[in-house]
Amino acid sequence: MDSNQQPVLRVTELTKTYTSGGTGLTVLDHVSFSIGAGVSCSIIGPSGSGKTTLLGLCAGLDLPSSGSVELSGHELGIKSEDELARIRNRHIGFVFQSFQLIPTLTAIENVMVPVELRGGAYEPVYNLAKQLLTEVGLSHRLDHYPTQLSGGEQQRVAIARAFINEPGILFADEPTGNLDTETGEQIEQILFDLNRKKGTTLVVVTHDNELAARCDRIIRLKAGRIQSDELTRETIPAETNEIPA
Repeated sequence: MDSNQQPVLRVTELTKTYTSGGTGLTVLDHVSFSIGAGVSCSIIGPSGSGKTTLLGLCAGLDLPSSGSVELSGHELGIKSEDELARIRNRHIGFVFQSFQLIPTLTAIENVMVPVELRGGAYEPVYNLAKQLLTEVGLSHRLDHYPTQLSGGEQQRVAIARAFINEPGILFADEPTGNLDTETGEQIEQILFDLNRKKGTTLVVVTHDNELAARCDRIIRLKAGRIQSDELTRETIPAETNEIPA
């Protein structure tokens, strides 16, 4: 990444503590890293290591106890709920383990939802949604409802929806967790193909070491702290923690 280019995501001394019964539980403990444009990065670690909490904080879905998150030039901690919603709509895509499709909408209607929330002409949004569903291999399923789709097909719809806003960054939380091995590999390939084609930064939380190894970078968490931060591409200088786009 050019030294003058700001990272898409910058996390600084991020800490999250929950209080229960008068006792504090620190889930994340002074976590810091930054990720450049177009990079794929996996976040791995055992259950309870803070992976999903970190993802939620990076996406502005929760607020830290201390520290900061800067995403696409926006400091999330100083934004109102309405401002955070706008940032998520314009800069962030999400892919979840449980797909999160709206059951009463067809595949193409589900993909269109994020852009329709902004308003605007119907036809351009429809055409873009159709193009994305075609790219993920679902041109023949546009008018099918989620219950009429397999798990892999539902996840493809979710991926198309995540890319409809052309986000600067996509967060994927266990995107293959509910899928069989073969379908999961197909979904992984789609994510990485779109990551390269669209230039979207990809951040994946996963227990799958093989999926993690396909990323440019692996951040390992343990007990709320970064245990290691490894670059997986030999062309990337080992001394920097920011990866060239």
